[in-house]
Amino acid sequence: MNIKRFKTIVFASAVAVAAPGTAVAAVQAAPAPLAPVQVVSLPTAGSVAAIYNQYKMKPIWFRNGAPTVAATQLIQILNRSPLDGLGSGPQLATQIQTAMQSAAGNPAGVEAAEHLMSSAWVLYVQTIKRPTNGMIYAYDVLKPQGTRTDQILLGAAAAPSLEAHVSSIAAINPIYSGIRDAAWAEMQATGSTVPDPRVLANLDRVRSVPGKGRFILVDSASQRMFMYENGVPIDSMKVIVGMPTMPTPLIASVMYYVTFNPQWNAPLHLVKGAIADKTLKGGKKYFDSMGYEVMADWTAASATLPYESVDWKAVSQGKVTPRIRQKPGPKNFMGLYKFTFPNSQDIYLHDTSAPEKFKESMRAVSNGCVRVEDAQRFARWLLNREPVSPGTDPEMPVQMPAGVPIFLTYITAQPSSGTIAYAKDVYGWDKPGAQIASSYVSPVAAAR
Repeated sequence: MNIKRFKTIVFASAVAVAAPGTAVAAVQAAPAPLAPVQVVSLPTAGSVAAIYNQYKMKPIWFRNGAPTVAATQLIQILNRSPLDGLGSGPQLATQIQTAMQSAAGNPAGVEAAEHLMSSAWVLYVQTIKRPTNGMIYAYDVLKPQGTRTDQILLGAAAAPSLEAHVSSIAAINPIYSGIRDAAWAEMQATGSTVPDPRVLANLDRVRSVPGKGRFILVDSASQRMFMYENGVPIDSMKVIVGMPTMPTPLIASVMYYVTFNPQWNAPLHLVKGAIADKTLKGGKKYFDSMGYEVMADWTAASATLPYESVDWKAVSQGKVTPRIRQKPGPKNFMGLYKFTFPNSQDIYLHDTSAPEKFKESMRAVSNGCVRVEDAQRFARWLLNREPVSPGTDPEMPVQMPAGVPIFLTYITAQPSSGTIAYAKDVYGWDKPGAQIASSYVSPVAAAR
């Protein structure tokens, strides 16, 4: 997904959910009763009734006994809500329409319809604010927030414009809205009532992306990284991500430091493979020329061991697995910069000493971590100044002016002229149930 495509999604999200005036008139003027429908039991009804009673709340969805514009918005939102994961939404929309007709000139009917609409709204908000399936959240605050019944209802009641509030909550974020709006238009054009499972998988993966602010978005499907300001992508670059057998997992975290002069811990499969083979051919001269060191263990304060302490034939045969670390320098596979962020899989972003790899169209070739095309430009954006190393020591962290949230996701569905175009599903995560099983990368195997 390129920068132009992301900007298209951002600006497309400004389109309103409904044409309010016409829709309200249609609801108010509808003379014929709707056909009976199956009543959907709402698990939120009890908590909604308790909040109305506790706070002596006045009607939110009605004004002077008549439904508001927001009431019509809610019906339209519920009709498309199977895309959001609320399969009963269309039935709820029909129930609400019937209740609105019964409420005309009937205070008891208004109260019943009001509670039904609030119960449906709470259920909808709780549905769209569920955490992304399989995503690793370094901090709970990065999960979608505001799912308590009191938060949802009191927020709606206090909103200066209920219509604007409903539209804002339902939008979630521009990427989500762009995909959902295109999928909904496609469903209406084809008469389909069942969402494409690939759309549902993509919407779930982008659910946790912010709708505003400054953040980083890494999309493993398009193998690009986007830097956002005020919720809009202002720059992007190519990235190299995990190969299908070692996919880059879904992660939400916060980046606080840029690390200069990084060291590289070689993954074990490379130690017994390419490194052992080249060392057997080139000996100590090759080993030293690459800046490699033999480490005694995997601790941060590990001692170094003599080159001669390793039986490289045994290493190549998989009989011994020493820890090999590469010192900072021009040949270091980490390049000049490392960009870490808390996560359980030891995944991070970093520079590279092999920039020619970015010329390839298929860049899902790493062992899980993410190599960035222009690490210096990225470091400059993070630090808000020219990135200059504070010294020559290895692993020198420099704190950023403020933490920047980072989201690693996987977007294969792209809006295209009112329809959805699908990128290649490199990881196979668009298949139902595939994502959780594929989202694990072991700390030892993670690329450095």
